[in-house]
This record gives sequence, C-alpha cells and structure tokens, in this order.
Amino acid sequence: MTTTTRCAPATETRRRIYGRPEMLADRSTHYCPGCGHGIIHRIVAELLDEMALGPRTIGVASVGCSVFAYDYLDIDFVESPHGRAPAVATGVRRARPDAFVFTYQGDGDLAAIGTAEIIHAAARGERISVIFVNNGIYGMTGGQMAPTTLLGQRTTSSPTGRDALIAGYPIPITEMLALLPGVSYAARGSIADPGAIGKTKAMLRRAFEIQLAGGGLSIVEVLSTCPVGWGMTATESMEHVTRDVVATYPLGVFVDRRVAGA
Repeated sequence: MTTTTRCAPATETRRRIYGRPEMLADRSTHYCPGCGHGIIHRIVAELLDEMALGPRTIGVASVGCSVFAYDYLDIDFVESPHGRAPAVATGVRRARPDAFVFTYQGDGDLAAIGTAEIIHAAARGERISVIFVNNGIYGMTGGQMAPTTLLGQRTTSSPTGRDALIAGYPIPITEMLALLPGVSYAARGSIADPGAIGKTKAMLRRAFEIQLAGGGLSIVEVLSTCPVGWGMTATESMEHVTRDVVATYPLGVFVDRRVAGA
C-alpha cells in the first residue's frame, strides 16, 4: 500500500514592492532620457494617493516642459500663461476654497517671466503649494541660460559660460521667498539619488499638510536634471547635481512656520 503525504501550504512571504499610483496616468513618457520630471510626477502622484487628495486637487501648470504634467497626473489641471501659474492658482483657490491647489513650474518660468507673480502670491500668503523644478536651463526652447544657471555653465545663449559681469548671478529664489511672512514653508530637495528622492517627498508632504491646515504659501524647489540641455549622459547629470548644483543651491528646509493642525 502506498501512503501519500500531504504538505501544508507554504506561508505567503511575497510582498508588493512596486505599484503604479492611482493618480499617475498609465502611459509611456515622452521626456528625454534622464529627465527628472518623471520622478517628480511619481512622488507627487504617490502623495496625492496617500493623502487622499486626488478628487479635490486642481493643478496649475505653466509653459515649458513642466506643462506636460497634465499628461501624467490624473487630476484636474489648468494651463496658465507663461509664468502666471501663481496668479491663476490664486483665482482657483479663492473660487474653490474647498479644493487642494498646487502649481508645477520650471525655473525659467517661475524665476524669470513669472518672478512678479510668485513674489506677490508669496507676499499675500496665498494658500497654495508650489512645486518648483529647477534644472538650471530653458529645457523646452533649446537650452538657453535661465536665472538659475550656474556661473560658468555653458548654454546655447552663454556658449562660453555664464559670466556674472554680463548676466548676473544665479538667483536663490526659494531663500528669497522664505524671508516673506506669507510663506509658511520653503524647502529645497533633489532627485539625484534614492535618499534625496525620499527627503524631497517628505518636503512635499509637509508643504501639502501646510495648505490643508490653512497655512500660507508653501514652496518646494526640486533640483532636477536636463541631460540633453547640459550635454551630459543621464548618469553624469545626476553626478552634476550632487557635486556642482548643490554647491550653489544647498538642500534643506529654509522656513517652517508652524501652523495649527499641521
């Protein structure tokens, strides 16, 4: 007689380590290889999921590579004229006080043509969150020098490198805004490595919490990459952020004015 031994079912030990956030659209990226926008889209979508903000969120994107955020974040979006995202977001927030409102802007947009809009929105303490993507160049229009371009950096409009005597110095816009009482939170993160990405996500979470608690304007600057505009490989661009860009734009929280409930 043959005896059959039945084994107990194995204990399930698998765990899910990857999943597309619900607020991130299921589509292929059009961004250049090594571009940081996709990483930033991902962590924004994760936060919208985790904080259950998706259904009440309205994003405002301006002109530049940042405008394509509405192709990847599955939320309501408004496109603004170049640099005017804070002004448009102000109108949206005041017309829809129940909504969660953020802007998604590049450095040429926010720190150049949109300087007046961001400064006065900050001075008024508008209850919006600003995601400021700084790759130090005009990426969409051909790689020209931006207000945030590093000294000595070569661009299509500064082929011998940025010269302070001709073009002035890089503008530390986030530190400038942190001086204004209407700004409840100002920080700068990076997407250059996994640890930095985690810290940037924590900064964005804090900025979102500030708005939900009724605080003033919150801004998170994210040091990002533009390998094509910089004439680098994707790996070189990440190293450039860690080695060179951070030397001009140090990472960290510049102001966190405590808000009740946040």
